[in-house]
Amino acid sequence: MSTVPVQEGFVPFRTYKIWYRIVGDREEPGKLPLLCLHGGPGSTHDYLEPLEELAAGGRRIVFYDQLGAGNSDHPQDPDLWTVSLFVEELAMLRRALGLDRLHLFGQSWGGMLAMEYALTQPGGLAGLVLADAPASAPQWVTEINRLRAELPPELQETMRKHELAGRTDHPAYEEAMMAFYRRHLCRLDPWPDCLNRTFEKMVQEPEVYQTMWGPSEFYVTGTLKDWEITDRLGEIRVPTLVVGGRYDEATPAVTGTVQAGIPHARMVIFENSSHMPHLEETPLFLETLTDFLDWVEEN
Repeated sequence: MSTVPVQEGFVPFRTYKIWYRIVGDREEPGKLPLLCLHGGPGSTHDYLEPLEELAAGGRRIVFYDQLGAGNSDHPQDPDLWTVSLFVEELAMLRRALGLDRLHLFGQSWGGMLAMEYALTQPGGLAGLVLADAPASAPQWVTEINRLRAELPPELQETMRKHELAGRTDHPAYEEAMMAFYRRHLCRLDPWPDCLNRTFEKMVQEPEVYQTMWGPSEFYVTGTLKDWEITDRLGEIRVPTLVVGGRYDEATPAVTGTVQAGIPHARMVIFENSSHMPHLEETPLFLETLTDFLDWVEEN
C-alpha cells in the first residue's frame, strides 16, 4: 500500500471544516469509489483503516471524520447533533469531492446514516454496504439487554447500580463496560492500534456520542433512543449488502431486520466476529466486500 497515493484535506461545511482522506487517485475502468462512514456517533475514521487495502483493487477509498469528531472541527453545541445535519454533511462532501457515482459503506452508526441518506433517493448511488447497523434503536436496546443479561451477575449489578446513581463515569462501571465490549464490540486481544486510537479520540471529545447515543453502547439515553426506520427500508432501491458478526452487539436479529426490509438485500454473518468483522476477520471481510462491489459493477 505504500505506493498508493494518498490525499488529505478539508472541505467547508456551514461555518466549519470537515477533514477527509482519499486513498488512491483514480478508478480502473468499470470501478467506482467507495465512501466510508464511521460509527459512533462521534467516532473517527481510524478504526476503518483496513478498508484502505481495497484501493489496491483499482478504486479510491474515501474516509472522513464527521463534524465533532477526529480531525474535523469540534463545535461545542449539543443542539447541532441531529441526523439531518449528518445527512446534509454527507451530501456536501460528495459534491465537494466530485463523487458523482459511488458505493457507500457505513459501519454501525455509519450504517444508520447511510440508510437515512439512501432514503433521500440521491442520484449516483450504485451500491450500499451496511455493516453492524440497526434500522431500529428500540430493537438494538432489546437485543443488547439480552446480551447484557448473559454477563456475570456481579457485572450486571455494577452496571445497574452506577446507572441508577448517574455515575457512568465511575471506574467500576467503565471496567464492566469493557467486559461487555470485549465480548460484543471487538474480540481481538489486544485491540488493534487503529481501534485504540478511535477510542482515545472519543474519550477526548465525547459530546456527539453522549448527546445522540448515551454513556455506553448498551445504555442508550440520547436523542437516537427512539430512532426507527424499519417501515421505510423498502424505499431503498440500490443493491445492498448487510454484514454483521455472530457475536455482534448488532445481533443477527438486528441485521436480519435490515436485510429483510431492503428489497433483494444480501446478508453475510461472520462467524468469528463481534461488532468489528472488518478488524476481526479482515481478509474474509475484504474478499466479501470486493466480491459484492465487483458484482454490482458488472451488473
